[in-house]
Amino acid sequence: MPNEYRSLVTVANPRSPISEAYRALRTNIQFSSIDRSLHSLLVTSTSPEEGKSTVLANLAVTFAEAGSQVILVDADLRRPSLHVLFGLSNQVGLTTAVLDDGGALPIQDTPVPNLRLLTSGPLPPNPAELLGSQRMDRIIEGLRAMADYVLFDSPPIVAVTDAAVLGRRLDGVLLVVDAGKTKRDHARRAKALLEKVNAHLLGVVLNNAELDLSLYQYYAEQ
Repeated sequence: MPNEYRSLVTVANPRSPISEAYRALRTNIQFSSIDRSLHSLLVTSTSPEEGKSTVLANLAVTFAEAGSQVILVDADLRRPSLHVLFGLSNQVGLTTAVLDDGGALPIQDTPVPNLRLLTSGPLPPNPAELLGSQRMDRIIEGLRAMADYVLFDSPPIVAVTDAAVLGRRLDGVLLVVDAGKTKRDHARRAKALLEKVNAHLLGVVLNNAELDLSLYQYYAEQ
């Protein structure tokens, strides 16, 4: 298996307890939207290196494996990584689509059936302004029409305003926190920032939590 897929446990080891946890997360998201339409979702974190992009990519795989048409969008226009995870080119992407208003979106197929990726494209000097533009609104609407779920990556919300700018335009937001790293005051700050812009916070994903070995043994025997 190529090195870039090692972070995609849902592809590399779909029978593992971690993969099952991602499927449980997918189910929880679907149930959370019974009374409210949820087709676009933002994933962010409180600070760098908390695993938000890996969480998002694995979550997207589970939606695609369930038969939904999924488009991943790398809206982290400061430190994009989704093209690396899927081994795809980043010469064109979201930023070039914004500049080419009305042009075809440069969405790429991934090795996962039903899952496509709009990479970040070249990094712009003004990410927050780009994400808050009317052209970005039109891109979001176009993406909604092309897939069952459109899942966006973004920079950490405490660090920069990008996630707040984009999150209020989407149906829901997931906040990723690291079990052994995230500070409580940062998590509170992130929640307050999302509430301030009236973003719909679906919940929090606890990443890098200690694995229950008895659960692993159960799945290993299946």
